[in-house]
Amino acid sequence: MFKKLFSKSKTQASLNQATPSAAPDAEPLQLAIAALLVEAARADEHYHEHEKAIIDQSLMAKFALSQEAAQALRAAGEEAQAGAHDIQRFTRVAKEMAHDEKIAFIEQLWEIVLSDGERDSYEDTLMRRICGLIYLEDRASGEARIRVSARLASQSGG
Repeated sequence: MFKKLFSKSKTQASLNQATPSAAPDAEPLQLAIAALLVEAARADEHYHEHEKAIIDQSLMAKFALSQEAAQALRAAGEEAQAGAHDIQRFTRVAKEMAHDEKIAFIEQLWEIVLSDGERDSYEDTLMRRICGLIYLEDRASGEARIRVSARLASQSGG
């Protein structure tokens, strides 16, 4: 019991160290998800407004946030991601999600990765790393990518 409590406080402390000015009411899971969404958007070294909008929409839907709260959480995620040396501090929190939540999260990441219509080797590598670190099988990620691709194709009319 003490080990689990210590682990949670240690994770919270490492997230707070990464973002000293992060939104004070952001939960560790919210901040971790925001940082990983930003990481996916920045993986190809192009971080566009449409990707920020996708992140905001994802955060609004996942955490029932207002537009302003989602933007503030995204900003905190941007700061956390920029100050992080690796993604493990974020995946350590995210791996505690239920399996169906992990699938939904991976779909959100794929939506960002595929939003520009191009696949980048850095993005593919990041997706494999995140899946491994949150204990999600490659097959589940591949199926999520296919669903997202189909959804994006139907939205664009092609």
